[in-house]
Amino acid sequence: MSGSLYVVATPIGNLEDMTYRAARILGEVDLIAAEDTRHTRKLLNHFQITTPLISYYREKESQRSETLVARMLAGEQVALVSDAGTPGISDPGSILVSKARAAGLAIIPVPGPSAVSAAVSCAGLETGSYLFIGFAPVKSAQRNQLLQSLADSIYPLVFYESPHRIQRFIKSAEQILGDRKLLWAREISKKFEDIHETTLSALAATIADEKIRGELVLVIHPGSPVVPQGESIEEILHWYLANSELSMKDVCKKVSTDMGVSRSDVYQRALVIWDKVNLHD
Repeated sequence: MSGSLYVVATPIGNLEDMTYRAARILGEVDLIAAEDTRHTRKLLNHFQITTPLISYYREKESQRSETLVARMLAGEQVALVSDAGTPGISDPGSILVSKARAAGLAIIPVPGPSAVSAAVSCAGLETGSYLFIGFAPVKSAQRNQLLQSLADSIYPLVFYESPHRIQRFIKSAEQILGDRKLLWAREISKKFEDIHETTLSALAATIADEKIRGELVLVIHPGSPVVPQGESIEEILHWYLANSELSMKDVCKKVSTDMGVSRSDVYQRALVIWDKVNLHD
């Protein structure tokens, strides 16, 4: 009989957040695949769990997945853990889950601590809806492009960010999204937990020269909806060209959706307007 894959959430800080079920599963399986075996060994020692470990970090995902799937097909029970929280959410795990599913293996989630839900629960979101992004791209051009695509979102935006990139991220977010309210959550459930509400501009000034420690969750509230000026399609296209950093393709898509007109028609009109500007330049 084939084994199963248990996707096990582990504490994001305070070890008392470990669930009884997670501890039991980690003690019963044949093998634990860990993002960092040294980190997970400390957790296992705390709960007196002696299950063997195998490393499963991002650079070895494909190779290790083949080995783990073969062992499960042979009947072994395997648990997947990341350094903190739930595997597969901005951490290694998606490749193994996909290959296990393709092999017909049972995939069993063992829920528990989550930095996303912990931060959102403190943000006071009235609707309860949000858009989880995870880590933004490292390169500034790709990061700015992502933020621009999210500028008109009606949902709060939830990001993960690392301490050595947080200043650059906040600067980009303020420039592209404007000054918005946000929740800053750092070192959740740890000794130096820091959760407070602020704004992008205030945070940018506060952390400009500060050395930040610990990974963060940022919940950025929606901005005021942008209402383009103009009545005709041409007037609205001119407004976007002068007042927005959206690409022509994205402008056409938005205008088509907002006005309920053919995207190809909007595109043809936009081509004329953009070409005139390029010729003038």
